[in-house]
Amino acid sequence: QVQLVESGGGLVQPGGSLRLSCAASIRFFSIYTMGWYRQAPGNQRELVATITNMRSTNYAESVKGRFTISRDNAKNTVYLQMNSLIPEDTAMYYCNADGPTADYWGQGTQVTVSS
Repeated sequence: QVQLVESGGGLVQPGGSLRLSCAASIRFFSIYTMGWYRQAPGNQRELVATITNMRSTNYAESVKGRFTISRDNAKNTVYLQMNSLIPEDTAMYYCNADGPTADYWGQGTQVTVSS
């Protein structure tokens, strides 16, 4: 049974940092494109960042230069380092695993940026 478990969310002041983690119980994790998405209340879920099996990365324009996605295939884990956080980053953050035959989602971790 595939599971994606996110952690690392919380309340942070503007300008602060958080590091999200997503631990995946997926066979052949290394072949999956892993991604982070977010959804704020009243908004659609949107792409934040993705990283392919070849470690090619893609970012939403709104987070470029502030967020960094990375993966550790030995630990079946993907990370999202978030710096210079702003209130507009407040959302539920979801981990995604996009594979050759299926894709999977985690339950999400809440990030709130507020003073």
